[in-house]
Amino acid sequence: MATMMRWDPFQDLRDAQEEMAQMAQMVQMAQMSPRLAHALGLHGQPQGSGRAETTAWAPALDISERKDAYLVTVELPGVQAEDLEITLEDGLLTIQGERHFAHDSSEQQFHRVERRYGAFRRSITLPAHVMAEGIEASFDNGVLQIVVPKMEEATPKRIQVRPGRAEVLAASSAAGTEATTPS
Repeated sequence: MATMMRWDPFQDLRDAQEEMAQMAQMVQMAQMSPRLAHALGLHGQPQGSGRAETTAWAPALDISERKDAYLVTVELPGVQAEDLEITLEDGLLTIQGERHFAHDSSEQQFHRVERRYGAFRRSITLPAHVMAEGIEASFDNGVLQIVVPKMEEATPKRIQVRPGRAEVLAASSAAGTEATTPS
């Protein structure tokens, strides 16, 4: 009797990625270019032969809009509040910081490191109608929330039309003589 196995269409991709990662680890004795590391799925892992270690990662973020403000939510597990810097310059909101690799034990040998560590930087262009001085940020349980308040919308003003000549028109047509207002 034949046994049926469920086919996983992504297993081949996972196997190929694992083989490429193993191949990249063999090549790691030589300096690996950032493009090659990214192509091999190693863009967040240390590169090179132990000299200058470069890591790159970008935390996930969401941008939502309310009536009164924009809300930027950034997932930063493992990052400390003191390792974050948020700046606003010329309408560009920049969030940068660093997640430190916490396991520097000589007793441990890592077989796989999939979590990303190191410095990160995300920049968002804000709309022109925001109040820069009202921006607030909070950080709780690895989630950064930035509230960017909108400027109050200019409300249309209804202008009543009065019969007769306007004072401004009468003053401009007098050209050098004192304008008199009709009563």
